[in-house]
Amino acid sequence: MPDYWKGLENLPHSKCSEEWVRVSDTVSLRVLSWTPDDESLHQLEPVVMIPGWGSLFEGWKPLVEGWVTRRRVLYIETREKTSARIEQKRMSAKDFSIERFSKDIAEVLSHYQLKKEFHLFSSSLGSTLLIDSLQRREIHAKSSLFVAPNEHFKLPLWSRIIIKLPLPIVVLKLMRSITLRAIERKVKEEGQRIRYRRALMEQELVRWRASARSLIAYSLPDDLSNISVPCGILAAQSDKLHAMDAAKSIAARIPGAVMIEVPSNQYAHEADVLVEVEAFHASL
Repeated sequence: MPDYWKGLENLPHSKCSEEWVRVSDTVSLRVLSWTPDDESLHQLEPVVMIPGWGSLFEGWKPLVEGWVTRRRVLYIETREKTSARIEQKRMSAKDFSIERFSKDIAEVLSHYQLKKEFHLFSSSLGSTLLIDSLQRREIHAKSSLFVAPNEHFKLPLWSRIIIKLPLPIVVLKLMRSITLRAIERKVKEEGQRIRYRRALMEQELVRWRASARSLIAYSLPDDLSNISVPCGILAAQSDKLHAMDAAKSIAARIPGAVMIEVPSNQYAHEADVLVEVEAFHASL
């Protein structure tokens, strides 16, 4: 079985490094970075990627493989993921709050001495935590592109009840199987279905439950007028897990935000989306 949570991800025409960056007394996050072989590209602003809840790099590899030939890329795996090194024995919902996620990202950016001259690219939970961070001006960037941001994290009533109960691992495994079946019935895009199936099977379940307990209580603020970074939101009508109406609502609340409709959620994970990404960057 492949280990999706550690090891260099070597891609053509670039050099990869892997590092665990300490973001608190007890937590270190895995960060992958790629530098293009072409030294003339080193002067371009890097891209900082923050993927969604539990996402595996494997799902983003086609996009990153295209991007690393054009500029430096940093890929940050947030603390709910199995790759995070967590030294404390017990973690509660407060350890996975949006505010805590945001502080983690700020710590990683500080570690790499990135202050403003970089572009953000994020998906789902990654997008939500960045919108929250930018609204509170905890981080700054040259621009930010959000793929399918969540206004909130709605789960069925039965799963919200189960998540809150102190159930053993065997029950969590059963819940994972039920969740997987529910997602596979709802999701229409085959690529998206494969990514979610693989990601769900690779989660550290106790951590997964603690983060879910926190996220189900969160909603983006109505007022996003404090965001001054140029933003774009990518969303697809075919994406049944991230509502287009929610994406449009968020875009309408961020000053100057651009709505970018793409053919599918899977398209946003492929190198083809760099057409839209580079057009957005060129417009700044």
